[in-house]
Amino acid sequence: MKRRIAAILSAAALAVPMLICPTDAQAYSVQPLSAETLHYYEEWKDTYLKTDPYVSGEPQYYVFYGDESYEEAHTTVEVTVSEAHGYGMLIAALMADYDSEAQEIFDGMYRYYLAHPSHIAPHLMAWQQSDNGHELFDSNGADSATDGDLDIAYALLLADTIWGSDGDVDYRKAAELVIHDIMEYDVSHEDDILRLGDWAYDVEEGDKYYTATRASDFIILYFPVFADVTGDVRWTQLYDNTYSIINHFVDKYQTGLLPDFIVKDASGEWIPAPANFLENENDGVYEYNSCRVPWRISTDAIVGGNPDAKRFAETINAFFKEETGGDPEEIMAGYTPDGKAVADWDDLCFTAPLMLSAKAAGDTGFHDTIRQEVLDIGVDSYFGNTIAMLCLITDDGGWLVPETGRPSGDVNADGVSDLTDVILLQKWLLAVPDTHLPDWKAGDLNKDDHLDIFDLGLMKRALFESRK
Repeated sequence: MKRRIAAILSAAALAVPMLICPTDAQAYSVQPLSAETLHYYEEWKDTYLKTDPYVSGEPQYYVFYGDESYEEAHTTVEVTVSEAHGYGMLIAALMADYDSEAQEIFDGMYRYYLAHPSHIAPHLMAWQQSDNGHELFDSNGADSATDGDLDIAYALLLADTIWGSDGDVDYRKAAELVIHDIMEYDVSHEDDILRLGDWAYDVEEGDKYYTATRASDFIILYFPVFADVTGDVRWTQLYDNTYSIINHFVDKYQTGLLPDFIVKDASGEWIPAPANFLENENDGVYEYNSCRVPWRISTDAIVGGNPDAKRFAETINAFFKEETGGDPEEIMAGYTPDGKAVADWDDLCFTAPLMLSAKAAGDTGFHDTIRQEVLDIGVDSYFGNTIAMLCLITDDGGWLVPETGRPSGDVNADGVSDLTDVILLQKWLLAVPDTHLPDWKAGDLNKDDHLDIFDLGLMKRALFESRK
C-alpha cells in the first residue's frame, strides 16, 4: 500500500506545471545601487520628469518623451505615452530608498494615470497625451498599449510592498484592477498571447491583428507575480506559451533576435510580421520595439532564474559578441531575425539591454564593456536614457519583487486557507479524476517545487494550529 501511494504521489508531482516565480530564485538578492546609477538617476529625473502645468492642486507627474515642449514649438506637441509612464512609476518605486521624494512622485504619477484612462478598459491607461497650450489631452485614440499596462500594474504592486496600502492610495487594490483589465482586454485567450493593446481585444478572427503579438511586451517576469496575486491560472498558461514563442525564435534563428511584431501563419507557426504591419517597413525585424527584449527576458534569468530566459540571454549575447567583435559601438540599430544589420548607426536603446543579457550569460568582460559605454553616452534621449536607467538599476541588483500576500495553502485560490484546501490537495494527490488546483504553488509549503504528502502534512498542521 505504501508503494502504491508513493507511486501516485510521484506521478502527481510530475504533473505540476513548472511556473518559476521570481520569489523562488535562490541566487538573487537585492543589493545597494552604485554611485554611478544614483548619479544617472539624478540626471534622468532632472531631464525627463515633468508635472502637468494645467492641473491645480496635487501635482500630476509624467515622463516627457517628446522632442520639444509646447513653449518651444508654439504648436500642439506629443509629450508622453503610457510606456513612458510605466517606466516612470517603476523607477520611482525602485528609488524609494534613495529619493525622499519617491512616494510623492509615484503618487503624482498615479494621479496622472487616473486622469488618462483608456476609453475601452476603465483601469488601463490611454497610450498617448499631447499638449495644446491649454491641457494635456489624450491623442491618437484613447486606447491602451500592453507594455505600459503591465509596467503600471507591477509598479503598483511594488508600491504596496514598499509603502503599504493603508494611506491615501490603496496600491494593492489599484494593481488588482489593472491586472484584471490586462487579462480581460490585453490577452488573447484563444492563443494565450499578449495582444497589442486593449484596442485589439474585439478584432474578429481573420483580422490581421487577431493573432498578433509584440515581443517587447514579453515582460515575462511579471506573469508569475500576477498569478500569485490573483490566483488566476491563466497567467501560468500565458507564461508557458510566451516562452514557447521565445524558444521557437531562439531555436529557428540561433541569434536570439525577436522581431518587433509576431503573427501566426496558416500552418500555426509564429513568424515575423510583414513589412508595414502596424508601424513601418521594419515591423518584421528586431528594431525599436524589440530592442528592449534582451532587458525584459534577461531579467527573468537574473531575478527569476528561468532556464529558458538564460538560454535566450546566452544566445543573443553570443550573437552580438561575435557580430561586434566585443565593441558596443558596433551594435547597430536593427537586425533581421537571422542577424543581418538593417541600420548603420548605433543607439543607446539597443546597447543598454544587452548589458543584462551579458550579465545573465555570465560574460563579465562583455558586460563591463557595455556598461561603460552606457555610462559614457550620458544624456541622449528619453527612450535610450530611460531604458538604460532601468537596466542599470537591475544590473546593480536593485530590481525588486513585490510581496504577493497569497495565503499559504490556498490551493483553491479563494483567498483563505482552510479545510476545503486540505481536501482538494488530498484528492489531487490521490489522482481523483477531474481534480484541479487553481494555485498549486500555494500548496508547496516546503518550497521544493513539488506537491507531495509532506506538503499535505504541513497544511494539516497549519490548519490545526490555527484552530487552537
